[in-house]
Amino acid sequence: MSQPNILILRAPGTNCDAETAYAFERAGGKPQRIHLNRLLERSDMLADYQVLCIPGGFSYGDDVAAGRIFANQIRHHLADTLNAFRDAGKLILGICNGFQVLIKCGLLDTDDSQGPAATLTWNDSGRFIDCWVPLQVRAEGPPCVYLAGIERLYLPVAHAEGKFVTRDAETLDRLQQTGQLVLRYRSADDNDNPGGLHGNPNGSLRDVAGICDRTGRVFGLMPHPERHIDPTQHPSWTRRQDSPVQASPTHADQAEGDGLQVFRNAVEYFQ
Repeated sequence: MSQPNILILRAPGTNCDAETAYAFERAGGKPQRIHLNRLLERSDMLADYQVLCIPGGFSYGDDVAAGRIFANQIRHHLADTLNAFRDAGKLILGICNGFQVLIKCGLLDTDDSQGPAATLTWNDSGRFIDCWVPLQVRAEGPPCVYLAGIERLYLPVAHAEGKFVTRDAETLDRLQQTGQLVLRYRSADDNDNPGGLHGNPNGSLRDVAGICDRTGRVFGLMPHPERHIDPTQHPSWTRRQDSPVQASPTHADQAEGDGLQVFRNAVEYFQ
């Protein structure tokens, strides 16, 4: 398949769907933005797609909790459909609010016999944060499709409920042992300069910025890769060679932003 079809699933309050669709288009895919209500009406349409992405924003105004209403719609009406989609070898991606949705609807393999064993909750600061952070890929288990060939990233975060927590230490150890804690905040950049709010902007346990399921095909992350697909989106793009915040092995003349490879990996998975 030369151009996989990507479904960008939006809901009331989603506000990053256009940028995410553009990122997938730049990566060589064929994205289409579809409202959740359409999928609820016709869940069989999912068979026409190879990638499902839930983008960032504030779905349903983040009432109750960030991503909770969207997640409940999936858990109660689309669970079998999305599990079959995943089991067919297809890909699912959740960015920021989409990550909150995936972890709360059970698609990230964090649930156990007692229910959800991990979640995303309020940042330690108790407020919304918006900054750029250096990130490190941790390949401790089966590879995550989206992070193939990537060691480090420099991306923006923008959220109020991005702190990754687990029910207990045993759950956290289990997720690490199964290789699911694939993306971490780094405390410093390549020049040992502190990252945003000292690297971990929300207080996530073990500096977790993103996790995947045990297959490596379902991935959720709090940072926004769609907001760094062009080099001019870097906050220091006019002085990259001398920038103290440079976090990836790129240069001032780089042709693309760090985030584009995340989308390209998803597209190339089907080529």
